[in-house]
Amino acid sequence: MPEIKERHILFSAPMVRAILEGRKTVTRRAVRVGFNPEDLEGSLSASECRKLCRELPQYFGPSYFCPYGQPGDRLWVRETWYCDHFEVMRGSYLKPDDLDFGEAIEDGTLVYVADGLTPYEQEQPTWKPSIHMPRWASRILLEVTEVRVERLQDISRADIRAEGLQCPPELANDDVSPNYRDWYPAAWRELWDSTGGNWDSNPWVWVVEFKRVTP
Repeated sequence: MPEIKERHILFSAPMVRAILEGRKTVTRRAVRVGFNPEDLEGSLSASECRKLCRELPQYFGPSYFCPYGQPGDRLWVRETWYCDHFEVMRGSYLKPDDLDFGEAIEDGTLVYVADGLTPYEQEQPTWKPSIHMPRWASRILLEVTEVRVERLQDISRADIRAEGLQCPPELANDDVSPNYRDWYPAAWRELWDSTGGNWDSNPWVWVVEFKRVTP
């Protein structure tokens, strides 16, 4: 039985809220290092290339595994946070012996920007960036259920909804009039570009589907 691995993954505050509300069950991340499916397009047919991309992790072996894991692996979410404890704020971010995770969330010692600000929290120092979140402070654990590779723009309306976008009620299913269908690619493009991506280049992306599990 393959070993279950655990990795971290960063999400913005709106995407964290979408995960917590059950609206986001998939994420797309650009394929960056070690493999460029586009290199195969001249030697393989379109259908062969799509098949190879679906089988990418198994085909190329461990060195080409998706950096976000394989089905069954876990992803702990890093998000923007703040912990009102002097030992944590000294910079090492080690978990203090006297800090109970559940109690820290309940009494406001450990807070997350995705939850919104209360007047008390607004008086606190600057939020800590997600990249600095230690494992013990993470409140969201995800299990990878599927991994595949596809072009950024090859996304269905259902998958755009699964990315966590809040669409108008009249667009909440695939049976919409042509006048509304343009909303989907436009909203998906805006979201992708807001993360620093380049929609026009239509890059290959890892498609990582997941479900939330108990930490």
